[in-house]
Order: sequence, then C-alpha cells, then structure tokens
Amino acid sequence: MNISQQQLKDGIWQVAVRGRLDQSQTPELNAMLIELINAGQYRLIVDLSDVSYINSGGLRCLVSAWRKARARDGNVILFGLNDRLCEIFTMIGFDKVFEIFSTREEALSAMPSG
Repeated sequence: MNISQQQLKDGIWQVAVRGRLDQSQTPELNAMLIELINAGQYRLIVDLSDVSYINSGGLRCLVSAWRKARARDGNVILFGLNDRLCEIFTMIGFDKVFEIFSTREEALSAMPSG
C-alpha cells in the first residue's frame, strides 16, 4: 500500500490510499491522519479510488480520524470508493456517518470553507 498527502486549497488536505487497507497497513494511515489533525488540519478528504480492500481496522482508523476532526469543527470526507467498498460502507451504516462522493471535485465542493 502507498499513502500520500497533499494540501489542496484553503487548508484542505487530501490523503490518498492505494492497495489493501488491512491490519498491516492501517497503522501508517492512522499515523498520517493523526499527524495532520494534531498539526491543526481538520479538513481532510480521503481518496479511496485505488483501495481494493478494507477491513475493520481500516474502518476504525477512518472513523477515529472523523471523530477527532469533527470534535474540532472539521470533517473527513471520502471519495472514489469502488462498488465493493460502497457495499461495505452501506452494509455497516458508515454511509450515514461519512459524506461519500464519486470525485475529488465533489468532495472539495462539499467541504465547508475554513
């Protein structure tokens, strides 16, 4: 798996994840998300378009970051989920927790200005 981050605009950061988001890869994503939040970056969009698999640890990591960001009036918005990931998020009700969009442009438009 490969994880990268970049600042987009107006204090919005994108975190892109590639590969399988499982127990061996989740700590790296968690560390990056926590590092951004601890640095005062509470408006995050997460690109999951190249994620082929996610397990409960990966889901927990995303929810944890979402909670921390929301506690600071921020948000974690997801985009690019494939059909299988959409099915998983819907099945466990996370489609009601996260704002989920098809494209980065849609996710950016949904993020309130800071």
